[in-house]
Amino acid sequence: MNSISESASSVLLAEFGGLMQAHRPAFGQERCFRRMTALAVAMVVCCGRRTVTQLLLTLGLTDTDWSAMYRLFSRARFDEAKLASCLFGETLRHVGEEEFYVIGTDGTQIPRSSRRMPGTSWLRCPRTPVFGRGIHRAQRFVHGCWFTSIENGYARAIPLRFLPAFPEKAVKAAAASCKEWEAAVDFVRWVRRAMDEVRPGQRILWLADGSYDTLELWKAVPEGVVAAIRTATNRVLHAYLPPAERRGRRKYGERMPTPGEWMQQWRKGTKVADVLVRGVTRRLRYRIVGPVVRKGVADVPLFLVVVSGQSYQTGKVRIRDKQRRAAAYLVSAQWRDGQWVLPLPPALLLAWLWQRWEMEVAHREMKSSLGVGEQQCWNPRSAIVSVQWSVWVYAVLVLAGYRTWHLSSGPAPVAGWSPQPRRWSFNTLWRAYRAELWNLPPYRATWNPIPGNWPDSTDRINLLWNSLGGAARA
Repeated sequence: MNSISESASSVLLAEFGGLMQAHRPAFGQERCFRRMTALAVAMVVCCGRRTVTQLLLTLGLTDTDWSAMYRLFSRARFDEAKLASCLFGETLRHVGEEEFYVIGTDGTQIPRSSRRMPGTSWLRCPRTPVFGRGIHRAQRFVHGCWFTSIENGYARAIPLRFLPAFPEKAVKAAAASCKEWEAAVDFVRWVRRAMDEVRPGQRILWLADGSYDTLELWKAVPEGVVAAIRTATNRVLHAYLPPAERRGRRKYGERMPTPGEWMQQWRKGTKVADVLVRGVTRRLRYRIVGPVVRKGVADVPLFLVVVSGQSYQTGKVRIRDKQRRAAAYLVSAQWRDGQWVLPLPPALLLAWLWQRWEMEVAHREMKSSLGVGEQQCWNPRSAIVSVQWSVWVYAVLVLAGYRTWHLSSGPAPVAGWSPQPRRWSFNTLWRAYRAELWNLPPYRATWNPIPGNWPDSTDRINLLWNSLGGAARA
C-alpha cells in the first residue's frame, strides 16, 4: 500500500508476534496457544461480527471440529491472571524506575439481549438522554489500564485487566458479585503486588472518575499508590487534624469550602500552568487546598485540586466550539520532610488528569472496531473469559503499534488530501495489520473517466483490494 511502507508493516507484525510469544506461559498446552493466536489474527481481518463461528469462517476452518475453539473459553485452557501478568511485564520496558507508573480504572458495560446469560442484569443505559434515563440488559466490567508516556500531549490507554463487577441480582456466573469500586481496588492491589515483585520502589499513579470517590475506597487505597479521583462539587471536606491535636471525639479540623464554592473564587489564590494537551498548549488555572479529609476517613489526608474550565475551538476546515467544565479532584497526600505535600508537580498532575479520557476512547474502539463482547458464549466461565480475551487481544495489538511507531510518529495517511496526523489513529493501525496479513498491493485507480469497457475483471480485483485495504471498521 502506498500509505504503509513494507518495512513498517513488517516491523509491526514482528512486534505483534513477539508479544504473542511473550504470553505463551499463560497457556497450558502448545496447541491451545496456537489456536488462540489464530483467533487473535482473525479478530483483525474478520469482515463481520467477531463471533467464534465467524472467526472460524475467516480462518477457513469450515470442515473442522469447532467445539475445540469453544472449549478454549469454557474450560481452563488459559489463565487470565497470567495473561495480565505477562502483559504487565511487557509494559514495564516503557516506564523508567524513577517515573510514575500511571494506571486508570473505569466501569463499562457490555450490552446483552438475553435475560439468562451469566453475569447479565438490568443496568442504567448510557445511551439514553439525561432527561429520560432508561435501563438495558448488560454485563458490567471494570476496565483497568496502563497509560503510555505522554508524547506531544498524547497518550494511549492499554488495558491490563477487565474484571467483572456483576451486581448481586445478576444471573449467576463464574465470578462472585461485587461493587464497582471493589473491583477497582482489587485491580490496583494486583498492580501494586506485581510491581513490588520487580520494582518495589516504583511509584504508581491511579486515575479514576467520580464514581469511585467513596469512603470505603479511600480506606482501601494501597500504600505506595497515589490516587487522583474526581469529586463532586458539593463534597463536604474538613481540614486535616494531626492525631496529636485531637481531643476527645474531635477528629476533624474546621469545615472547608466545598469544591463548588472554590470554583466561584478564581480571582484570588489561584495559579496558572501551561499544559500541553493533544499538541496544543492550554493555560489552566488551578487551586490546591490541603491537606483535607473526608468525614469518615480522618486518617487519610488528601489534597483538593480545583481546575478551571476551558473554551476552545477544534478543526481547520470545520471549526467546532468545545467547552470543558471546571472540575475538582481529590489526590492522596504524601508525607515528606515533616509535612504533607502533593506527591507530584501540579503541571504534571494536570496533564495526567486530562489524559483519563483515553479510557473512554479505548472503550469505543474495543466495542465498535474490534467487536468486544460479540462472542456468543453461554457457559458461566466463557461468558466472562471471552470478553476478557477480546480485550487482551486489543491490548496486544495496540501495544505492538506503540512499540512500532510510539505515538507522535506513524505512517502517512492513505488519501493524499488528508494531512499528516499528530498521532496515528486506530484506523491506521487496523489498516496496517490487514495490509501485512493480506499482502495487499498499492492502491490502484479503478475508475477511468474515458468511456470504455468498465469495469473489466482487472478493475474488479483492484476494487476489491482497495475496499479491503481502506476499510476502517469492516
